[in-house]
Amino acid sequence: MKRIREDARLLDVWKKYDVAIIGGGVAGVAAAIAAARNNATVCLIEKNCAPGGLATLGNVNVYLPLCDGRGHQVISGIAEEFMKISISDGYGKIPECWTNSSQIEERKKIRLQVEFNPWTFALQLEKLLIQKRVEIMYDTKFCGVIKKNHSITHLIIENKSGRFAIECLTVIDASGDADVCAAAGENVEKASKNVACGWFFYFDGNQVKRCMFSQKYDPYNEKSYGVEGFSVHTRDGTTRQILSSRENIRKIIENMRKINPAIFPVSLPSIPSFRMTGRLKGLTELEESHERILFPDTVGMMSDWRKPGPVYYIPFSALHGVKTFNLITAGRCISANTAWDIVRAIPACCLTGEIAGTASALLCKNKEKSFTSLNIKKLQQTLKKQGVMMDNFIPG
Repeated sequence: MKRIREDARLLDVWKKYDVAIIGGGVAGVAAAIAAARNNATVCLIEKNCAPGGLATLGNVNVYLPLCDGRGHQVISGIAEEFMKISISDGYGKIPECWTNSSQIEERKKIRLQVEFNPWTFALQLEKLLIQKRVEIMYDTKFCGVIKKNHSITHLIIENKSGRFAIECLTVIDASGDADVCAAAGENVEKASKNVACGWFFYFDGNQVKRCMFSQKYDPYNEKSYGVEGFSVHTRDGTTRQILSSRENIRKIIENMRKINPAIFPVSLPSIPSFRMTGRLKGLTELEESHERILFPDTVGMMSDWRKPGPVYYIPFSALHGVKTFNLITAGRCISANTAWDIVRAIPACCLTGEIAGTASALLCKNKEKSFTSLNIKKLQQTLKKQGVMMDNFIPG
């Protein structure tokens, strides 16, 4: 491959923050709110122009369960707060059995989840960020890191004003793709099994409805990719996934209009609908076999959105970097192996965001240099005060 050399340049350093977050999905927003509430100065860097990620810009408007499917709530804190603000317009409602004193048998019949209006959720998340004085930087892309003595000192970012840097004490990778982890030299697992998929809304002449699809056919190259699928780590992978997904949307709408000519689309996903792309390979990799295993450094708990029963405790060692002392992850790029499909759901993303944001603020407050030296008991106590469920006994 032919190569050219780019000229070196000096970069302006814009500002200094206690906590810098890459990625404004629900994990990044939760991290920003948690850090700000713990008195840290926070910058949230997002390449798109609204918060919420797939939940809002991707139209994935199902707030998956906060319960174990057997009548027990296992996730609370900011994850529960976000669930409530997502339906603040009345679009969806929390099941009645979860808002009154219903017995557990009633709650076994219906899980604690809701459907929401994506743009109401986006507007409410943005309002909350502004209220907490989080400095938001939209239309800004992460480009790289500057490291010194095993810590990130600066993030290199770029927008219409050009390329520049921000100074930071801690960094939260909520990119969804483990972009910061990769740039910092952490071991990263890359996935390439994403398929064409997307959630969109359409008007049928009477009301707005939602449609979901997931396929493995790539019309851009006119062949099936099977288990290989699309990867963000190839130069054209994202483009092919988007084009393939939109081609499927066109075909679906054309087929629906044959039955009902009054149908037309009203909201398409404005970001690629990737499920899992890249994640940290941390000190602990969360596995499905870890079901109900309580770790010494447990900082939260979550359920399996796919089926009732399983409960997982989240170890702090699955979030922070190994080679980079002041780097921590949130959302779908935390260190989860066979449990990767579980941690990518909205509740788990919000939970790990709150953990990462709280831990980052405590690291700055205590003037610690590494997340590995953070007082775990203090972190656990702080999270519990914030309402995070952590080591609650949930019957099997």
